[in-house]
Amino acid sequence: MRIPTMRGIIDRRILANFKIDPDVLADYLPSPFRPKIFKGRGIAGICLIRLKQIRPRFLPASFGISSENAAHRIAVEWNHNGKTIEGVYIPRRDTSSRLNTLVGGRLFPGIHHYARYQVQENGERYSVVLNSEDGDTHVKVVGHVTSELPDDSIFDSLDEASNFFERGSLGYSVTGKAGQYDGLELRTFDWNVQPLSVDQLESSFFENHDRFPVGAAEFDCALLMRNINHQWHGQPLLCDQSQ
Repeated sequence: MRIPTMRGIIDRRILANFKIDPDVLADYLPSPFRPKIFKGRGIAGICLIRLKQIRPRFLPASFGISSENAAHRIAVEWNHNGKTIEGVYIPRRDTSSRLNTLVGGRLFPGIHHYARYQVQENGERYSVVLNSEDGDTHVKVVGHVTSELPDDSIFDSLDEASNFFERGSLGYSVTGKAGQYDGLELRTFDWNVQPLSVDQLESSFFENHDRFPVGAAEFDCALLMRNINHQWHGQPLLCDQSQ
């Protein structure tokens, strides 16, 4: 079942990005996905996004809902009808919305896990902490707006980073069935990112050494998006043909 086109505002979106050993990522990813290699590394991260006025596009903004959400994302490629497609694989989604947890995987793509969020925003400073109700996921990102990427970032410029992540607009999330993935495409009307200098970063996902051995996952950079008009477009189910 494809969801109706949804629209709203990205009130705040933080992308905390890691550069990953591509062989480790290849072992982690399920078929049909493979790591998208950039300058010899795989790229993955956490999207911390506050959405406002989310509703079917034919409804006025007053009918929209708001929520804090998180998605763990890995830049991937896969083959479809003889073509190479790029996007992101999303192994985990967390949300502050009980509605999303109830209809995720049915009305909204992907399974959504309930999490409690603590958010502080003071001018150009941001702090986002989430702890999932099932105890699986903990994230903490504290930082401030800056003008430059870190010196050791894999990206040579903000434009290069912006272009890379804008191309990752097509995401496929895990479902309740192995080998089947729900698709969702983000279409923005005014894509714009800023560097975010990170003062504190905690991630139960990337700090799990059973998943990523010591040294396999290294923080790279963080980006901030604010007040972005956008739409979400459901995509056909992606199935692993090898199963």
